[in-house]
Amino acid sequence: MVWGHWNVWGSLVWFGFMFPPADLLSEKDMEVLLQATGCSSELLRPLCRTDCLSERYRSFTGECNNRQHPKWGAANTAYSRWLHPEYEDFRGAPRGWDPEHTYNNFTLPPVRLVSQEVLLTQNDDISLDTSLSHLLVEWGQWIDHDLALTPQSPSTAKLTSLSCRVSPSRPVPQIPLSDPRTGIQSCMPFFRSAPSCVGGALAGTPPHHHREQLNAITSFVDASMVYGSSSSLAAALRDSSSRLGRLALNDQASDQGLAYMPYLPRLCPLSVAYIMCCLGDSRANEHLGMIALHTLFLREHNRLVEQLHLLNPHWGPDTLYQEARKIIGAIHQILTWEHYLPRVLGETATSQLMPTFRGYDPETDPSISNVFSAAAFRFAHVTVQPVVARLGSGYSLSPEHPSLPLHHSLFASWRVVQEGGIDPILRGLLLSPAKLQLPGQMMVEELTERLFQAQGGLPLDLAALNLQRGRDHGLPGYSSWRALCGLSVPNTTSDLADILGSPGLAEKFRSLYGTPQNIDVWVGAISEPPLAGGRVGPLLACLLARQFRALRDGDRFWWEREGVFTGAQRAALHAVSLSRIICDNTRIAHVPSDPFRHTVSPDDMLACNHALIPHLNLSAWKEPDTDPKCGLVPRLESGFSMLCDSTIYYQCAPGYQLIGPSLVTCDPNSQLWNAAPPTCHDVDECADQPTLCPENKDCLNTPGSYMCKGKVL
Repeated sequence: MVWGHWNVWGSLVWFGFMFPPADLLSEKDMEVLLQATGCSSELLRPLCRTDCLSERYRSFTGECNNRQHPKWGAANTAYSRWLHPEYEDFRGAPRGWDPEHTYNNFTLPPVRLVSQEVLLTQNDDISLDTSLSHLLVEWGQWIDHDLALTPQSPSTAKLTSLSCRVSPSRPVPQIPLSDPRTGIQSCMPFFRSAPSCVGGALAGTPPHHHREQLNAITSFVDASMVYGSSSSLAAALRDSSSRLGRLALNDQASDQGLAYMPYLPRLCPLSVAYIMCCLGDSRANEHLGMIALHTLFLREHNRLVEQLHLLNPHWGPDTLYQEARKIIGAIHQILTWEHYLPRVLGETATSQLMPTFRGYDPETDPSISNVFSAAAFRFAHVTVQPVVARLGSGYSLSPEHPSLPLHHSLFASWRVVQEGGIDPILRGLLLSPAKLQLPGQMMVEELTERLFQAQGGLPLDLAALNLQRGRDHGLPGYSSWRALCGLSVPNTTSDLADILGSPGLAEKFRSLYGTPQNIDVWVGAISEPPLAGGRVGPLLACLLARQFRALRDGDRFWWEREGVFTGAQRAALHAVSLSRIICDNTRIAHVPSDPFRHTVSPDDMLACNHALIPHLNLSAWKEPDTDPKCGLVPRLESGFSMLCDSTIYYQCAPGYQLIGPSLVTCDPNSQLWNAAPPTCHDVDECADQPTLCPENKDCLNTPGSYMCKGKVL
């Protein structure tokens, strides 16, 4: 069943038809409707726990991070708005939906025409970034997959090459007559983003019932692409049999003993082909770089739980899992804010736009903004190289895993297993430079002309899709966002030429859009020359910094917040290094001290045992054996325990039953534990389940388990 756009207010709108007002529907009818559309999870206010564990660990969904606003930053909620959307009608038709509709007395150009005229760059006509590695580009997409996932709506708004009209009066983006694809396809395939069930509003203003889009994952930098944004996915990604809290591994293939991500139980349909896909974030299989990073952090999680188990053998699998998850989340925050963003924004802009952390602010909404997801954080698409470098041992070229045209690396997870694992891919990312974005060198043809071509079907155009996505989301034009950021607003072509530093590019925009006010925000923002030391211009610096500031200040579990980690743990975390993580989880023996900086020669790499590639010292995670007031912490035989703010949580190992309280608390007055610790009693599986063993064998109970033995005749 395909459901359309629901607005839950006085009545429900479904593909433009009106349901009866809510008071004509019974309570049961409303409940059925809300469940069927998935709106119930969006509308219900979650109940937030206040126990010690809820203070120590995030929820998977992001709910209750903010106790006053428990849905802020949570999965399956609407993107926030910094400006009111500009749709073509009250139902939320995308900008440019009607080719005769004018904005500021001009019609909007077809997105494919903008791609061809402004963005298309031949693969061999690019300049390389002598300062930054391609791993920085990859990290941007990796973090994007931690922040936002916009589900698409398989509704009548699908734009296909077979039917390029939703209805006779609703044409969709066409392929211009001047386009090389004319005669092959008449329009670009496109799905509209699924709408939220609730209308959107700017902070501090009354609710508006315009169309809003959903973020299906948590907004927070919490490594949700590794662990999932729901309890069910998190459970599916775990090794349920592990007593160490490990993530699940591939049981069909390994990288010479090192783990791969587990496969999905069935092949994934992709255009005209079916491929083997990896379980996890739905975008993990997009290209080789993503698979490499997913694999890297799966291995790092499992390495951490083993190390934490050695420090705290009394911790159970859930504690080990959550502590490793918490560390991985902090690592992502540190690498992004301290290593990635200063290179994107530039040191000066970072210091001006990203002031020092002053503490958690419960009045800051950390939700991802629509403009950030649909436009601003797509800036790095113009820094992608057309070739995926794969390098052998010693960072040498190798015939076993040659470099690939970019489109041959997309949805090609099989190449990881069959062509050398993740090491060649990571070596290529470490040694290859990023592409420079220049006015005449925007997006390589691998992305505008060959996107997903290797998987069969018609190739897509990433630039056109980005532009259409912004229009689909009703993002106002370029000038409106300049005004929001307090920047000068171009009114003439001359004004625009001054801002862009390129009269030729400004003239292209004039011929396409008629006025600077109509320029799509994504293409306008990426066209600005970068700030000193950075890779983005003033508008992108403003939008990116505003979002990342909110993600930091509005996160109750931000790694620097007092009480999230101890002082000793924060000091240890501050030394984290992506190069160290690569050393610890691959067979790569030499790495750069700074993996985001372009390393000119393999000779400049450092051995993994070099002092500049420090290990993460986990000694600060050793749990004390005593409580400050109640003294010795009672442990369990055949069970697990964890001390959390003078409360001990108990759990028995599998095959044992907990007898007694699952937690005891230190009484500060008596300075005694408020109850005796529980005990773990062996479960007699043979008595409880007489049919465990086949008829020709006897069931023999063993401590924590059982065994089936042949009957004595």
